[in-house]
Amino acid sequence: MTLCFHCNEPVTTGTQFTTVINGQAQPMCCPGCQAVSQAIMDAGLSSYYQFRSEPGNRQTALVPEQLTQYSAYDLPEVQQDFVHKQGDIDSTSLSIDGITCAACAWLIEHKLKPVAGVNNVQVNSTTQRALVSWNNKTIQLSEILQLISQIGYQAAPYQVDEQEKQSKADSRKFLLRLGLAGFATMQVMMFALALYTGYFTDLDVEFRDYFRWVSLIFAAPVVLYSAQPFYFSALRSLLSGKLNMDVSVSIAIGGAFIASCIATVQGNGEVYFESVSMFTFFLLLGRYFEQTARQKASINSSNLHKLIPLTAHLIQNGQTTEIAAKQLRVGDVILVKPGEVIAADAVVVSGQSSANEAMLTGEQMPITKQLNDPVYAGTINVEQPLQVKVSALGQDQLVAEIIRLQELASNNKPAIALVADRLARYFSATILSIALVTYIVWHFISPEDAFWVTLSVLVATCPCALALATPTAVTCATAIFTQLGIITRKAGVFEKLTQINHVVFDKTGTLTCGQLSIGEVILENDCQPEYILALAAAIEQGSLHPIAQAFAPYFDNRINVTDIEHHVGLGIAACVDNQRVRIGKHAFVIPHASLSDLNVQHSQLIYMSIDNQLVATIELLDQLRVDSKHTVDKLTQAKIDLSIASGDNSGHVEYLAKTLGITDVHAGLSPQGKLSLINQLQQTKKVAMFGDGINDAPVLAGANLSVAMGSGSAIAKNSADLILLGDHLSRFNDAITVAKQAQRIIHQNLLWAFAYNVIILPLAVTGHVAPYLAAIGMSVSSLIVVSNSLRLLRIKL
Repeated sequence: MTLCFHCNEPVTTGTQFTTVINGQAQPMCCPGCQAVSQAIMDAGLSSYYQFRSEPGNRQTALVPEQLTQYSAYDLPEVQQDFVHKQGDIDSTSLSIDGITCAACAWLIEHKLKPVAGVNNVQVNSTTQRALVSWNNKTIQLSEILQLISQIGYQAAPYQVDEQEKQSKADSRKFLLRLGLAGFATMQVMMFALALYTGYFTDLDVEFRDYFRWVSLIFAAPVVLYSAQPFYFSALRSLLSGKLNMDVSVSIAIGGAFIASCIATVQGNGEVYFESVSMFTFFLLLGRYFEQTARQKASINSSNLHKLIPLTAHLIQNGQTTEIAAKQLRVGDVILVKPGEVIAADAVVVSGQSSANEAMLTGEQMPITKQLNDPVYAGTINVEQPLQVKVSALGQDQLVAEIIRLQELASNNKPAIALVADRLARYFSATILSIALVTYIVWHFISPEDAFWVTLSVLVATCPCALALATPTAVTCATAIFTQLGIITRKAGVFEKLTQINHVVFDKTGTLTCGQLSIGEVILENDCQPEYILALAAAIEQGSLHPIAQAFAPYFDNRINVTDIEHHVGLGIAACVDNQRVRIGKHAFVIPHASLSDLNVQHSQLIYMSIDNQLVATIELLDQLRVDSKHTVDKLTQAKIDLSIASGDNSGHVEYLAKTLGITDVHAGLSPQGKLSLINQLQQTKKVAMFGDGINDAPVLAGANLSVAMGSGSAIAKNSADLILLGDHLSRFNDAITVAKQAQRIIHQNLLWAFAYNVIILPLAVTGHVAPYLAAIGMSVSSLIVVSNSLRLLRIKL
């Protein structure tokens, strides 16, 4: 019996319903499956059928005639490649074709934000991508894509291979427009020179008309084809009731060309074919360089996608088979040979080796991996074979999380960018008003000059540079952060980094490595050290605190623990064999008792009591990060004040502060105490707080900027504004350097954009700028802004 190629159900309708898949007609059981499979093919997702591990769901619902290609994106089996799910909230990155400036991004955002079910929309005009989240019970992704298409933009989920193909196709089309405009401009300028000589010598009317008609023929393709993107952008803007920079551009091109055509047909008046062609050429040239900058700045994000290999070695029933990585499922065990790239986020179940995680964290030194250690997709196994159990796939992997956070960072506009976007919109309306007044005034002063002076005003003052001033710089800075293993989670990080003048460090896991180990165990009774450590491990089980991880190797499941109570910042209490056991700070374990005689300056101590009787004092060892001293010295040189706020009250805090050269030390603080300290400092300072990002959420939320040293497993649930992947604390200094340079470049861009318009406007209004010079000036202004932003990518750290 013939089976449906989509859902694998029996086909009872013969060949009535078929879909051509990869060049071959495949049978379908019903119109629903036929429509959905066709939609999948139309959406360019044919690889779904190549790599799927199970058939799709049968589409029994009635399919409306107007079903579009967007329906394919609602299928769960298709969405797993690009949609990140958190409960009822889905989120994805969309690639949007047709965005030309910040006003386009604004238009799309305002089209979607009022729609029920759409939680958030952030559009980046530089990367031509949008970050969208929605409630999947209220609205479907296909409906969102349909809404975007209604205002003239084509959107699809961002998939690197498809994105690159589309980008190359767009580049070829753009170069064709640019090449045509350049060729026509040279020809038109040749005839324009002949026409200009007519002002100095007598030129026969028939020769003048001949040159004009030939110029019209060469200029027509430029106006009708090369300049099309400006018209469509202007039309979308006007239909939404707003103005963008392309409105004035379109008026200038269309008005000058129509007026020149009328003058050519009637045989009198001036023609501006050379100005129209040159203006279009230089404007396209500026946008070509902008497009190149956009691709160059966002290449790191694409490279992260490419880290994940296409195949994996699956282990089943003792046999190893090579399969497509897309066929992996959570729980599968795969073999990773030395030198191979790990195909999915996983946990080591057999073997010991090291992994190069430089592509994710920027750290070149391999990280040791042994039993139960996490490994991440895209990293390289260095020495020995590993067997790993898949723990996450697709959008749940660390690579996808980093890309998602990078998208969020590049879409989060600084306050100054929002001001610039708003000014650009008002500026367009102002320029159109000034152009109208200019034409009216010149019509009375010198009617024959009114048109070309107005044309110069429209061309010279096009606010392209103003719109490009901030997006290009922010995108470049975000690309550098990704290279360094620095992840931004919230808006405003670039601005906050430049304002920080006081940094408060937590101790464990920040200034130290956070890899605590057990040192000396001082016993107060006849208990054995092994029992004390096993008891501590049982009580600490399930805690994410670094101290709990230090006891994990000593866990014994024979110890039965009940009534566990966590006292934040103090310790843990529990019942074991009808005895009340406490572990933590001395004041919590043995209230109103004097401290033990053990005085260790190089480590911290925790205590254990049974029924309020001290039974053990345990020494915890923690190594100082290799670059902690360098980081502290650099921050001090930058005139930034430093403090340590630690929950540890042992002599280790003072010892560590003395070693690093930090004089303001606060030991034995509870989370509330840390928050009070932050609030006190904020009365006069802008404070950055370093914490572990998980347990210190209230303290991090209270600081002006919160920073965490992030492990891959904790990145998704981290509450910090800024996460430093890897083990280098000095990345924070690099982040400050990049943020300051980015802010400096943004200010330079805005200053140049405003200064250029302030200077050129009165010159254009008074008739001192010819239209072709206005075109050159406007394009050069945009090129200067883009080139200045690209300097960020060459920054040395």
